[in-house]
Amino acid sequence: MKKVITYGTYDLLHYGHIRLLERAKALGDYLIVAVTADDFDKKRGKINVHQSLVERIEAVRDTGLADEIIVEEYEGQKIDDIKRYDIDIFTVGSDWVGKFDYLKEYCEVVYLDRTEGISSSQIRKEKRSLKLGIVGDNPILEKYINESYFVNGLNVCLVCTKNNEIKKIAKENNILIESDYDKFLDSVDCIYVVTNPADHYDYIYKAINKNKHVLCEAPICLTKKDCISLYELSKKKNVILMEAIKTAYSTAFNRLMLLVKTGIIGNVVSVDSTCTSLKEFNQNNTKDLLKKQSSICAWGPTALLPIFMLLGTNYEKKHISSYILKNNFDLFTKIDFNYNNAVASIKIGKGAKSEGDLVVTGTKGYIYVPAPWWKTDYFEVRFEELDCTKKYFYQFDGEGIRYELVTFVKSIQKLKNISYVSEEISESISEVMEDFNKRKDFDEIKF
Repeated sequence: MKKVITYGTYDLLHYGHIRLLERAKALGDYLIVAVTADDFDKKRGKINVHQSLVERIEAVRDTGLADEIIVEEYEGQKIDDIKRYDIDIFTVGSDWVGKFDYLKEYCEVVYLDRTEGISSSQIRKEKRSLKLGIVGDNPILEKYINESYFVNGLNVCLVCTKNNEIKKIAKENNILIESDYDKFLDSVDCIYVVTNPADHYDYIYKAINKNKHVLCEAPICLTKKDCISLYELSKKKNVILMEAIKTAYSTAFNRLMLLVKTGIIGNVVSVDSTCTSLKEFNQNNTKDLLKKQSSICAWGPTALLPIFMLLGTNYEKKHISSYILKNNFDLFTKIDFNYNNAVASIKIGKGAKSEGDLVVTGTKGYIYVPAPWWKTDYFEVRFEELDCTKKYFYQFDGEGIRYELVTFVKSIQKLKNISYVSEEISESISEVMEDFNKRKDFDEIKF
């Protein structure tokens, strides 16, 4: 019996896929189809895959052409598969000519001509031809411009800003500039807001009322009431409102959250996160400091994220201690939370430096994420016995931004918010911002 194997993503399975599978089937007596896993596709840059692994496997199975379906999960698996299944012929599309010649040492390699004019990438592009506009003066928007190129069909077409440096970035990327916000909104399908948090509400409110989908840098609002009202308005207008905390979409952080919920470290009794930086800090320049985003707004949402995701938002009480400069700039802040069966704390600052790690303490062990934990590609699960430590490594691409953009696009397509940051968490983050600004549960530290 002559065995044939072929590999592919098979996203949005179309006639071209079917023709390729038919020709692969004709090469032998038994066809094995390897469908690439989601994580493996991410490593190859295919983060815009529209369907889940299960959906793609079912689509291949429904063709009736595969005698056996397996999952491709790691580099080098092709050689393992060829040996394991005693393969006679390896085949893929002609767009890979030469790429897999190294497999000729193990079996015959056949490149099949693809069906002209049909591709999943083109189908995805047609399905997701969204015009994204970016409003704000924060340099982080350059990262969003760069990461948007990894997402098929999402086109950053317009920037609304008064900042000359941002205008320069836009021009370098051939992106148009519109200073009038109303005209800006009329020219896009969705927007990313990265303005001063105090202005978020007005920008979002106007965008939603013009039926535009909104991705907003955290915090969405500085009061819980405003945050709730914007989510309610978005539902009324049938548009997506999503909070942008890129860390939530980094592979390592996402896997860490899932791993904790399996009970690997027992019951979580404490979560402690630290986010600090000294970049662009100049204590002697009062005017410069007042132009910058406060420490609580800049770092608070990120530091709060693992606490609210693991312990929930129903804490019994909190206590805020903050070092406030004479110009009202919050240099460093510590917030402690008490839950019914756990405790948590964050340390944040833009004028003081500490070890930016994350520790999740459990009744069986703990998870340690080294600094800077919000950008990590690695963490450890540690136990009483040191030799039982488990280390986890994940590819870190784009700081989570590209996956965040993909989620935003998919939410728009489904008209269902599938954000990793729930409305409840967004509202609780806004509540912490509000309590901080009102000096509720607050001690001011004096040096």
